[in-house]
Amino acid sequence: MSQRIRIKLKSYDFNLVDKSAEKIVKTVKSTGAVISGPIPLPTDKKIFTVNRSTFVNKKAREQFEMSAYKRLIDIYSSSAKTIDALMKLELPSGVEVEIKV
Repeated sequence: MSQRIRIKLKSYDFNLVDKSAEKIVKTVKSTGAVISGPIPLPTDKKIFTVNRSTFVNKKAREQFEMSAYKRLIDIYSSSAKTIDALMKLELPSGVEVEIKV
């Protein structure tokens, strides 16, 4: 096969992303493929400002922040064994995985 596989991981919890990336790297290295990564991508931060009170105190506000953490993994010189190992891999439910061949 010998084609490049790119895996993008995204989650709101950085621990889940790091553990998932570590699992993927470990399984891919055990099959003998060459791997590059995990490369940390920029964190997306969304900040929401909300009034504390509904009616009286207009100046009293609260701010909430939501961060999305991302990692990128490239796999080179993969074989059928590598792809089978990736398909059987179970990752936590809070991680979004995008695979491009």
